[in-house]
Amino acid sequence: MSEQAPQQQAQGQRQGPRRRRGRRRAGGGARPNDLWRPTPAIDDPHPIIPAKDPAAVLRSLGTPPLQGHGALVDYYLATVVERAAGVASALAATAGVLGTPEADEE
Repeated sequence: MSEQAPQQQAQGQRQGPRRRRGRRRAGGGARPNDLWRPTPAIDDPHPIIPAKDPAAVLRSLGTPPLQGHGALVDYYLATVVERAAGVASALAATAGVLGTPEADEE
């Protein structure tokens, strides 16, 4: 390298690729959208029925490949999944869409 390179960097000049300073193309952006347009009504939601064993899918995947921590990781992941299922059930109950397993069998 020459002796000018450190001096150029010290003066605030950048080395590397330059940015383009051209005009943007007309019409290249997103089209404006009417956010306040009327939308069709949505259907009533189906009842949400909590799973009997939320961690079953997780267990079906097998033990995570973490050497020496398999049983502990299984426990923690199952705990997180069961907690998430509990929170989802609580939200469904709050919204009034929580179903029962008996309603699913009909």
